[in-house]
Amino acid sequence: SAVQISDVVAQIEKWIQEKAACHSIAATGMNGIVQAQHDLAFRQILSATDLVVPDGMPLVWLGRRQGHELPHRVYGPDLLLAFCESTVGRGYRHFFYGAEREPDVPQRLAEVLKNRFPGMVVAGACAQPMPSLSPEQEKKLVSVISRAAPDVVWVGLGELRQVRWMHEHKNILSVPVLVGIGAAFDMLSGRKKQAPRWMREHGLEWLFRLLQEPRRLWRRYLIYGTQFIFYVALESLGLKKFPPNGGSADTKAAL
Repeated sequence: SAVQISDVVAQIEKWIQEKAACHSIAATGMNGIVQAQHDLAFRQILSATDLVVPDGMPLVWLGRRQGHELPHRVYGPDLLLAFCESTVGRGYRHFFYGAEREPDVPQRLAEVLKNRFPGMVVAGACAQPMPSLSPEQEKKLVSVISRAAPDVVWVGLGELRQVRWMHEHKNILSVPVLVGIGAAFDMLSGRKKQAPRWMREHGLEWLFRLLQEPRRLWRRYLIYGTQFIFYVALESLGLKKFPPNGGSADTKAAL
C-alpha cells in the first residue's frame, strides 16, 4: 500500500530521531512525473530521492489503477501543517527555504506557523532571490542553514527545482530531513489563495491555479497535462508501464 500524510509525518520524525544521514522527500505532481519520462537526469534524481509521494489527484488516480490503496493525495500544505501539529511540543527545529519571487515569503510562512502552533521552533528562513546562485552565494546559503542546525528543512522552489536542489545538497548539509513542498509556501503564507477543498479532492486544483496565474501556468498544464494523458493511455493499452514516481522499478518511493 502507498503512504499517506500520517505515514510521511511518522517517517520524518523517525529520520530526525535517527540523525544518521540526510534524507529527502519529494511531494510530486503530474509535471514531475512527465519530466521524469523524457529527462534521464531528472529521472535518476527522482529515483535517488528517499521518499516520493503523490501531490496531485492524477497521480492518485494512476496509483489506484495500478492497484495501490490511495484514499488521498499527500498535499504539501496539509503535510506541513500535519507535521507541525503532531510534533509542536517536541522541540524540532524548522528551516524554511524558497519562494524566490517574493523574498519575504519564507519569513511570513514561519510567522504564520508560529502563531498557529505556539512553541514551534523556527531555526531560520530565507529566500533564493534569483534563479541560480553564484558559488559565493551558494557557500553562504549552506553556511546559514548549517549554523541554524535545523532538524527539517522545508523547501519551496517549485517542484522540479526543489527536487534537484535537495539532491545536490543531501551530501552537503548536516540536516536529518529535506522536504520539498512547493506552492505550500505561497498558500500558507497568504501570498496566494488555496483552491477550495472540494476542487482539490476532485482533481480541479489545476483549474483554480490556472485562473490565478494563466501566464505562468498555461504551458505547464497544456503541455504536461497532454503528455500525462498520453502516458496513461499507453499504460491502459498495455504498451508501457509508467511508475507513478517516474523512476525505476526499484526506487525508494511511496508508490
